[in-house]
This record gives sequence, structure tokens and C-alpha cells, in this order.
Amino acid sequence: MLRLRTAVLCAFSFLCLAVGADVKTRNCSEVRDAYTAKGFSFTNVPYQEISGEHLRICSQEKTCCSAEMEDTFSQKSKTDVENQLDGISEDLRATFVSRQKRFDEFFLELLENTERSLNEMFVRTYGKPYMQNAEVFQNLFTELKRYYKGGNVNLEEMLNDFWTRLLERMFKLLNSQYVITEDYLECINKYTDQLKPFGDVPKKLKSQVTRAFVAARTFVQGLTVGREVANRVSKVTMSPACLKALTKLLYCPYCQGVPSAKPCKNYCLNVMKGCLANQADLDPEWNQFIDAMLLVTERLEGPFNIESVMEPIDVKISEAIMNMQDNTVEITHRVFQGCGQPKPSGMGRSARGISDVFNARFRPYSPEEHPTTAAGTSLDRLVVDVKERLRNSRKFWSSLPDGICHEDNGTSSNSSSEDCWNGHSRGRYFPEVLKDGLTNQVNNPEVGVDITRPDSFIRQQIMTLRMMTNKLKNAYNGNDIYFQDSSDEGSSSGSGSGCPEPCVTETEPVQTEGPVVEADRGEERSSSSHTHTPSALLLLLTLSVLALHSCWR
Repeated sequence: MLRLRTAVLCAFSFLCLAVGADVKTRNCSEVRDAYTAKGFSFTNVPYQEISGEHLRICSQEKTCCSAEMEDTFSQKSKTDVENQLDGISEDLRATFVSRQKRFDEFFLELLENTERSLNEMFVRTYGKPYMQNAEVFQNLFTELKRYYKGGNVNLEEMLNDFWTRLLERMFKLLNSQYVITEDYLECINKYTDQLKPFGDVPKKLKSQVTRAFVAARTFVQGLTVGREVANRVSKVTMSPACLKALTKLLYCPYCQGVPSAKPCKNYCLNVMKGCLANQADLDPEWNQFIDAMLLVTERLEGPFNIESVMEPIDVKISEAIMNMQDNTVEITHRVFQGCGQPKPSGMGRSARGISDVFNARFRPYSPEEHPTTAAGTSLDRLVVDVKERLRNSRKFWSSLPDGICHEDNGTSSNSSSEDCWNGHSRGRYFPEVLKDGLTNQVNNPEVGVDITRPDSFIRQQIMTLRMMTNKLKNAYNGNDIYFQDSSDEGSSSGSGSGCPEPCVTETEPVQTEGPVVEADRGEERSSSSHTHTPSALLLLLTLSVLALHSCWR
């Protein structure tokens, strides 16, 4: 028994000595190999473990790291995470960049094609009368393009002006045997709502064009805002506390002599949630922005999207012209009743009769005849593509920690692994994973986060998204929000209601054309009787005008 006890004690002592000898002789060759594999010079790597009292981030016990190595690791960890963020956000940024470009090209080319088509068809159909008045139509497309490109254009007023100019030109053309003065044209314009020389086309087209262009322009603006926010926020400014935590996460295993140990997943998540706390706070506003973008895509898919409205616009305008042609005798008679018969010009009617001037009707427009435009595609295909990509971008910013800490990226090991790096040694990581956002990082065990100081840059992006979301929601309802100057005196800068800033949260659509109220007509009638002649002549003129008005009714 004594011999057995002695043998056991000797064996145990031998094992202890062997282990002790192994600890004393453990070198840093594995670290040197891993360090050089990263592309660094091994000249600063100790051959054997040394005291770590010179280290500021990693453990100050026995270490395989020099002070220069720790500084190198600090810079490398920053670069590594920046590169990972850049890679993860690349698809998101590319989506907004490429889709903004595609939609912009599509809409601009659609306008160019539509204008060219109208010009060719009107030259072929109406010939010289059209060419002599082509600037009316050219101005229409110039203003539509200016609006789409962000110009300060009131769509409803611009379209009203187009029909007014067209009425003036056509009336003069159809009554060339009379002298039609500017004052006489002003008189005609006062009765446009009652005359309806172009039928219901102006009213319908104004509503359709306004809604279509508001949706198209606002959607492209939304893609531009998404692109800018994604580009800005994907560039992270790391705090000293974050940088220290990243170095400890990614490279302190080298200093401990276990360079092959991968960080525990939950450990990695807590570090990233602390470093990216402000980015996660962008997520709620980002999700609302994405939802608003998807809402507006419904307007790009609907029956009155910009493609469906613009492609047959030449046919619709031609229908309006034909309507005035068909009713020209009645319209002229009613104008003469209301405004008096103008003086003869001393010339007979134009050598070409009315039926010769407007002698052709366009064939009906077929919706199946959708030509492809920009990039050889259609609006439907563009919308289907962008909707899928927008949906996939929801919750993007709060998912960044999971993206970085994914096992495929090599930055973490399985969360339940006993063989992962927990910040101190190989072993299980016990702290719970925190929730997303700045306020939830108050007790982050890995990163010191000051929750009382939100990142001002991120707050600016949140406000940018909030304003764009509001604009998108209004565009869905057909309203264009334009923040006008205080000197604007309440007039509309865009094509919306023209209301001051506080009403931008209203969801009720603004009427594109108000009903004609009899009292308004009465005001127009009374205003036409005002003059600066002597009182006797004034009375005579007033009685004459009232008589004409009674005939008009």
C-alpha cells in the first residue's frame, strides 16, 4: 500500500512538472503565423509570452502581443468592420442608386416620346394650323418636364393655362373673318366653365395628369432620399469605446495565444448592438419610409399611372379639339351673345373651311400598344422589381449586428459553443443579448454607450426620412407638398392645395377642380361691368351688359 501511494504521488508530481514545463515553454509561434497571414510583419511578435502590462485593451497577463501589435489590431478591427458594413449595405445602396436612375430615365424618355408622338401625329393630321400654333403644345411639355425635374410649377394652374391658350388660338382660327382682340379673348375666358368648349377632357386630364405626375416625381424623389440616407448611414463613425470593444472582440484572442478562436455569437451581437445603437434607432422611421414608398407604387401600377396617362395624351387632346369643332357654331353664337360680335376683319373666312382645318380624327388608343421606353422596359416591370427590393430592405438597420455576426462572415461562432472567444478566454458567453436601439444599451456589458447623447447626424437622417414619408403619403392622395416661402402669401408652390405647412399631415385628397358655384359666376359677371368712364356712360354700359347676361342664361 505504501508503495502504491508513493507511486501515485510520484506520478502526480511528474504530471505537474510536465504541465509546468509546458506552460513555461509555450511559445507564440501560432500567433506569429496568424499575424503574418494577415499581411503584417512578424518582427514585433514575441517568440514567447511576455508580461502584458504594456497593453491598453487586451489582458495584461501573459501575452503574445506587443504594444505595436495591439495598435495594429485596433486599426485593423476598425477597417474590418467598416468593410463588412460596406459589403452588407452594398446591395441596399445599389438598389436605390440603380432604381432611381432607371425610373428617372424611364419618366424622362416617356415625356420625350410622348411629345414627339404628339408632334408627328398633329403635323400629319392638322398640318399648317398646328405648326403655326405648336408652341402651345411645346410649352405644355416644357412645363411638365420642369415640374418632374423639381421645378416650382403648379400643375393645375399650368394645365388650365394650356387649355386657355388652346381655346384662344382655336377661336381665332375658326373665326378668322373677325378681329379678335386681347380684351375679347379675356371676355371669352370668363365663360369657359359654362361653355366647356373641350367637353370634359380638360377636367379629366387635369385630375389624371396631376395625380400621375405627383406620384412619379415624389417616388423618384423618395428613391433619391433613400439613396442618400443609405450612403450616409452606412459610413459609421466609431466611438473610442466601440473601437476598444471591437479590438477585444476580434483580435485579443491573438494576444491570448488562441488566434483561431472565433467570438461567441451573443458576445459579437452585444458588441455590435452597442456600436450600432444609433443606426438601429433609424429603423422605425426607415420602415415607415419604405411602407410609404410601397404605397406610392400602387399609384404607379393603377389605371391612371403616368404611362397610361401620357401615352394617349395626343388622342385625348385631339378629342378635345374635335369636340370644339363639332360645337363651334353653338360656341361662337354663345360667345357673341356674351361678349358681343367682334368687328369684321375685312377678310373672308380662311381659304380652308373649318372642316378642312380639322379634317381627321385619330384612331382610338389601344392600351395593348404599350411601347417600351427607357432600358427597353415598361413601367409595370420596373414597379414589380422595385417593390420586391423595397420589401427586402425593411428592418435593414436593426439587422446589421446579425449580418456582421453571421457565422458565414467568420466573425462569430455558434452561440452555444463552449469553444468560442467570450472576451476573456475560450468558453461559453453567459450575458443575455440586449435589444436594439440606444436606450437599450444602458447596461451593455461590452460597450460603454452614453444613451443621453444621441448621434446628431443620425437624428438628421431620421428627420429627412420623416419629411419624405409625409410627402409620399400626400402623393398617394394626389397632393404635392411644397414648403413655400413666407412671402408666398398662401399661394400654392406645387400642385397641391397651397395650404400652409401645418396642413401637410391631412390625408384627405385635395380636389383638382372645384365645382362651379353660381355665386362665383355672379362675381365674374359683376366684375365685367366695372369701368372708369363717366357715370352716365357707366349706367348705359351696365344695362347693356345685364341684358347680354340675361340672353346668355
